[in-house]
Amino acid sequence: MQESHIAGARAVTTNQADIYDKLEEVVRKYATTDYLRPIAEHTRKAFAEAEKFVEDFYNKIPAGHSSYKVILDSGCGTGESTLNIARQHPDIPVIGIDKSAARLTKAGGAGVSGASAFPQNAFLVRAELLDFWRLALEAVQAGRWHIPYHALYYPNPWPKQSEATRRFHLHPIFPTLLQLGDTIEMRTNWEIYAREFAEAAQVGKDPCLCGDDNTGTISCEAFEPERPITAFERKYKEARQQLWRVSIHHK
Repeated sequence: MQESHIAGARAVTTNQADIYDKLEEVVRKYATTDYLRPIAEHTRKAFAEAEKFVEDFYNKIPAGHSSYKVILDSGCGTGESTLNIARQHPDIPVIGIDKSAARLTKAGGAGVSGASAFPQNAFLVRAELLDFWRLALEAVQAGRWHIPYHALYYPNPWPKQSEATRRFHLHPIFPTLLQLGDTIEMRTNWEIYAREFAEAAQVGKDPCLCGDDNTGTISCEAFEPERPITAFERKYKEARQQLWRVSIHHK
């Protein structure tokens, strides 16, 4: 990642002046192809553990649901955001996913207010994110899961122009991501990334590509968190960096 340090935080530096010039071409290409990379076995096991956690959570409450509501926190790092989201939604299991075992072992650290009281609806798993998303989409399409909210906070921006196609919205996984959440919220400290993500979502919602009725809204805006809920967000706020968020609301 090409970055500079500002008061303990990292500000994105880039040789890209504006939105990636081949964005629409790339998004349309991947919207009409299947991502066929084999799913890692350790992620299959992690997903099975997450499914069991969700099933056990709902077995403790009265039946009557047609599918299990599940909130995803993708790229959760140390899990601080997962714990905060879980406290905001105590009746819904929140799954935090990260590929780094080292980061996950720090879950419940000093940055988390009241960390000793780990919410019963929070669950952290080590998994390859792209593989977990594909398995989650299978669960959604099979009617097992319903995802009301999907958090994607501060993903790696891959800021060099030559790295653009490593960004989630310019990757073959993006059509899968767009289907994972009634509301998908991405946060970043790089304006270009936010604008690209919103533009890619708009292209991806084209009925000719996704086959739906193109309902819902997409917003891209600067924002100021009243109470940071991730370590990155806290550092960026302290460094007075402008933060951005993109919200995709499916009707």
